[in-house]
Amino acid sequence: MPACPPDLANGAWSSHRVTFFLKLTEAIASRQSLLITGLDPNPEMLQSWNRHRGASAGSFLSQSRRWIKAVIEETSDHVCAFKPSLGFYQALGAVGLDLLREVRELVPPEIPLILDAKHADLNSASALAHYVFDDLNADAVSLSPLAGHDLAAPFLLHTDRAVVISCHSSSPASRILQHHPNEADPLYLRIVAESRLWATPEQLLLEVGTSDPEVLARVRNLAPDHVLILRSLWGEEERLESLLQAGLGTAADGLLLPVPQNMLMEDRLAERVAELKGQIACLRDRVIDARQPAADRCDLWLPPARTDQLDSLVVDLFDIGCLLFGEYVQASGALFNYYIDLRRIISSPNIFHRVLHAYSTLLRDLTFDRIAGIPYGSLPTATGLSLLLHKPLIYPRKEVKAHGARRLIEGDFQEGEIALVVDDILITGGSVLEGIGKLESSGLRVEDVVVFIDHGGAAAQRLADGGYRTRAVLSIEQITAVLQEAGRLSPAQVALLGGHR
Repeated sequence: MPACPPDLANGAWSSHRVTFFLKLTEAIASRQSLLITGLDPNPEMLQSWNRHRGASAGSFLSQSRRWIKAVIEETSDHVCAFKPSLGFYQALGAVGLDLLREVRELVPPEIPLILDAKHADLNSASALAHYVFDDLNADAVSLSPLAGHDLAAPFLLHTDRAVVISCHSSSPASRILQHHPNEADPLYLRIVAESRLWATPEQLLLEVGTSDPEVLARVRNLAPDHVLILRSLWGEEERLESLLQAGLGTAADGLLLPVPQNMLMEDRLAERVAELKGQIACLRDRVIDARQPAADRCDLWLPPARTDQLDSLVVDLFDIGCLLFGEYVQASGALFNYYIDLRRIISSPNIFHRVLHAYSTLLRDLTFDRIAGIPYGSLPTATGLSLLLHKPLIYPRKEVKAHGARRLIEGDFQEGEIALVVDDILITGGSVLEGIGKLESSGLRVEDVVVFIDHGGAAAQRLADGGYRTRAVLSIEQITAVLQEAGRLSPAQVALLGGHR
């Protein structure tokens, strides 16, 4: 079955859907923002907003519609997610739920929509999961954790969406429960420790309602790889910088901050939010400078201001050590003065997701039934693409076992099906052709080969001579140009990269 292009009407793919985590990562990078916008039609605040604009006439529903539309239009270029609270819409009855559908249509499809539900009822979890993800087409939903993993399970079955676990509230009255029995072992940290076992960091976020940097820091220390959503309002620059210091991850990533609710009621909203975004970026730079020297930075969530997201990915891959210089023997036996080690991406989830998305953009118009990874280097990538695209995974064994089933191909398939071959780096094409030979001898058809890096030379032509089309995310020439422009390479290193093309 062919992979289809995106359906721009709802942001979903016809045959597969971009995951929440990838959509969030791309929205952060493209908007250069950690801000999220709440869309809560609060009656008291809305009446003031409408009167100020001379638009107080009409029902509360019409006033809400005008405000929501204005907020989305003025903030969508400066935020990475929108978060409407379900309760405000339920309070309006059936028309409120219709209004929530309008919100879904108004939010740009490339920006995640997080439904703030704080759902806590076990009996209705499956029904709400169906409504939120299948009917409303939201990207994530917030849950209350006290019912445990069984509450989250129906939502987590939607593997391309996410759940947000509320682990701490800013309400003063909640402190007696959340900090019980003592500050050394408070309940809110037990919630963090338990809920982070329910799903991967890509599918489970944590909401922290607090203006206390110490509380935020304790959550971050216990959940270093999870995205945290800060809920409480903040005003003073000193407090905001302390919260960023406490809540940003090791790569200065993974913290989302709300646009203050009162700002959403003010004039010049787009300008105000843009200023706030810039303020946060400056404060974040201070945090980075305080943590590590500029030469050691890896701007994972907010790459340098480049129009081409592939450029920032190349720089980040370099910064985590994927390009090494020295004398290295390649699988073909050739001796190179450098080595590209893409295996390191599996330990950097954010970069790994961006690599998978870069692959996936090459597959939209290809026809294939199964993804075939070439062992061993590309198997993690092929597995990630299989999960991302909802396509079955197979792989030709590098060596056939002398015991067990003695399979040449691992995984289920039918004779005559089309296998898309995925590899990491194309140098001579030998390992790819060897894998294709095993696939075809088992009755599969191969038409296309997709790699992350084409090393250049005659490999692509060698595959073309065999009747196979080749696509590559990047070439050595592109990588060299980007790293040279970014100041990552010396002239001698540039010469080394050019010497084997």
